[in-house]
Amino acid sequence: MEPQPRFDGPPPGCPAHQGDGGGEQQGVERVPLYGAEFAANPHAFYDYLRDFGPAGPVELAPGVDATLVTDYSAALHVLQNPDTFVRDSRRWRALTEGTISPDHPIMALMGYRPNTLFADGAQHVRLRPPVADSLARLDAYRVNRTVEKVSSYLVNQFSHRGSVDLLNEYAKELTFLVFNEFFGCPPEIGDSLIHGFTTMFDGTGDAVEANEVLSRTLYALSVEKRKNPGDDVTSWMIEHPSQLNDEEIAHQLAVTLGAGIEAERNLIAAGLMLMLSDERYFGGIGGGGLLVEDALTEVLWNDPPIANYATHFPVRDVDLGGVPLRANDPVVISFAGANTDPAVSGSQVVSRRAHLAWGAGPHACPAKDSASLIAVGAIERLLNQLPDIELAVPVESLQFRQGAVHRALSTLPTRFTPVRRQRQSAGAEHAAAAQGKQPGQPAAKGGLWSSFLSWWRV
Repeated sequence: MEPQPRFDGPPPGCPAHQGDGGGEQQGVERVPLYGAEFAANPHAFYDYLRDFGPAGPVELAPGVDATLVTDYSAALHVLQNPDTFVRDSRRWRALTEGTISPDHPIMALMGYRPNTLFADGAQHVRLRPPVADSLARLDAYRVNRTVEKVSSYLVNQFSHRGSVDLLNEYAKELTFLVFNEFFGCPPEIGDSLIHGFTTMFDGTGDAVEANEVLSRTLYALSVEKRKNPGDDVTSWMIEHPSQLNDEEIAHQLAVTLGAGIEAERNLIAAGLMLMLSDERYFGGIGGGGLLVEDALTEVLWNDPPIANYATHFPVRDVDLGGVPLRANDPVVISFAGANTDPAVSGSQVVSRRAHLAWGAGPHACPAKDSASLIAVGAIERLLNQLPDIELAVPVESLQFRQGAVHRALSTLPTRFTPVRRQRQSAGAEHAAAAQGKQPGQPAAKGGLWSSFLSWWRV
């Protein structure tokens, strides 16, 4: 059972907080960013933290202290000044002094790995181009075609039922299948990656073992693609002039797939939730007038799927708008808090695309264009196939997963008029029979990619 946070100060959002608006934060009671209360209403916590100034003291997990930046300008300053704020978590004071154990669960998110996310300076200059350049080669036609085909396949699995959990049976599985196609995964490797990432993200098994399996699988994918290159991101990374070896490729794949899959599925689900609950969009008589792109922009501004991350470590003691930051203590960017900074939300001159959901500076997300296309296509295709789909529960009753980093629904139950599913190809029916299930049922655990490939290739 996850430890519940203890917070004895003024309730989040309470204007009675008596802090001095900044100043020395050592010894100040920290605001816990975990547990059911934070998951239910994170913006009340961000509002409360603003009383400390542009950044406030938080606890990311039990015993894990950090400073959270909720001010838009301050967040940009940190993100765009890599000489002062670095990403290499081996600097982390609590880790070097033994306050945080190297096997603490938070290390899965904050522990150093030799990939572009934790790289600075020359190492970052070497590791980022293979990732960014390869992702840039995914053209819009291929993205749209893949999403359309995957969406059709998934909807065919549940369209006859009249109900579906759009998070776990659509957004999640679509993201896995689309990413597996883009990265050129063979059947067995793709199945292993889906199982490993599901275990890591959803807590369905041993996370340590899943991480080891993922490491071996991604290394095997690099080895396979070096021998048999294809028209895919993994092969393009291997062919890049930076000439990364298989171990380096595996590390870049881990961060690219891990961050991409978690963020993408949450973005799709959040976009669908907004579309189905707000009459400005899909709901209401005759449908709403705003577009899917508008819904996703609203999500990215107000509730980005990666809400609090991009951990930085000041190389020296610095002052951030009146808030003192100690060298080598973690400074986390609240993308959700910065985007909803009253100074920004009240401005009439901010561009619709000026949100920080994709980050900024040298570590800005290199896949934002493809990620946006995937989300738009996934939502549009679903709504076209099931035009009367609606939420099966009041939007206020939907639950969010606990955790400081993500903003992620637990489920998204919906209902619609059942429609006759398309007849499966002989190849897909054979794959279904081999897995011991009836045609049209979802693939068995660990076999989703293999089953989809059988359908795709016939």
